[in-house]
Amino acid sequence: MFKQIIPISALILGSAFLMAAGGINGLILPLRGSAEGFSAFSLGMLGTGWAVGYVLGCILVPGIVTRVGHVRSFSVMAGVAVMSVLLSLLIIHPGAWIPLRALAGFSFAGGAMIVESWISERTDPSFRGRVFATYTMVNLAATTTGQLLLIIGDSSGYFFFVLAAIFYACSLFPTALSTTVAPQPLVRPKLDIKSLWLNSPIAVVAVFLVGLSNSSFGTLAAVYGQQIGLDVTSIALMVSLTILTGALFQLPVGWLSDRTDRRAVLIGLATVAGLADLFFLIMQPRDVTVILITAAIFGAMIFAMYPVIVAHANDHADKNSFLKISSGLLLVFGAGSILGPLIGGGMMALLGPDFLFAPTLLAHLIMAGFAAWRMRKRAAVEEEKKGNFVSSSTVRMNTPETAAMDPRTNEDYTPRS
Repeated sequence: MFKQIIPISALILGSAFLMAAGGINGLILPLRGSAEGFSAFSLGMLGTGWAVGYVLGCILVPGIVTRVGHVRSFSVMAGVAVMSVLLSLLIIHPGAWIPLRALAGFSFAGGAMIVESWISERTDPSFRGRVFATYTMVNLAATTTGQLLLIIGDSSGYFFFVLAAIFYACSLFPTALSTTVAPQPLVRPKLDIKSLWLNSPIAVVAVFLVGLSNSSFGTLAAVYGQQIGLDVTSIALMVSLTILTGALFQLPVGWLSDRTDRRAVLIGLATVAGLADLFFLIMQPRDVTVILITAAIFGAMIFAMYPVIVAHANDHADKNSFLKISSGLLLVFGAGSILGPLIGGGMMALLGPDFLFAPTLLAHLIMAGFAAWRMRKRAAVEEEKKGNFVSSSTVRMNTPETAAMDPRTNEDYTPRS
């Protein structure tokens, strides 16, 4: 295993710098923006800008790489990311931050795709699953570390903007100094809604709703925390806990979904998430401990949904179409991510911070109801014909190249017997 990791350790380190920078930048902007008096709707637009840029990056960066190569393309992505962070410090206004956030999303997606294609190219297919798990774990640790770094300083100054820019610049070194042959061209995702729908209607609906709810919470959770009076330490813990519990809970969720109807598992996740939504809406907690516990439960549910959906969609497809399906679902997720922060920010601006959880509640109710209806329309996949569940990092870290790294994309992959 270590013989497989050592040759790509520099690339994984580069990815870690990229994710740590994204973790800092994604949290410092809503915190600083809220302190500067930006409206919740404007701050929600930051999430929409990020999602638009991220989706465009997934679609357009493969063409850029084809024209100028991997190293030059990654250098451009790192430079644009650094520029977007530093300009956000120089021009503190939502009118500037929204397009700059879109640039950050574009460059983040492009940088991640390039690094992932390099790692995938240099990984022996027989070790793909373990390398993918290591890569996912490192990215998760880097992202949460970036978020938790905000505990050590003052979010009202320039320190964290500069630190994020430095981390983005550091992510450039492994690819710029690499002497290995550039990998194959990047995956070009295509959105074929008809094919995705015929394969699995619940996957299309659920992944759109997950994009809507998760992006709304992911963008505006820090704003919610600040508006109800939490300090920066509590906000950073709340945001990080949701990601960590979401990653950890995928282990029992994966075990269960491999042994029962994945739609039933999705209904359970959506139901518990909906109960957490209701708790935040009705009880409007202000005790830090209560908020952290409820947020941890909420995160365990919402961040375990996406891999269940992808696994269910893959169960209904032939083994060679996993990459097409997963990259298509990622674009559907991106469409939901564009709308989520707009709706969540609008609700908060009109009705108060606790109504961040109104659109997420509606999304989870629709998801559970539609899944239950589909269970009556289509029989569950027989257990011996189901593929394996594979854990995933939060979807905002995923790209079509992440799907290419997934062990289920390997041509030698066969369903679990």
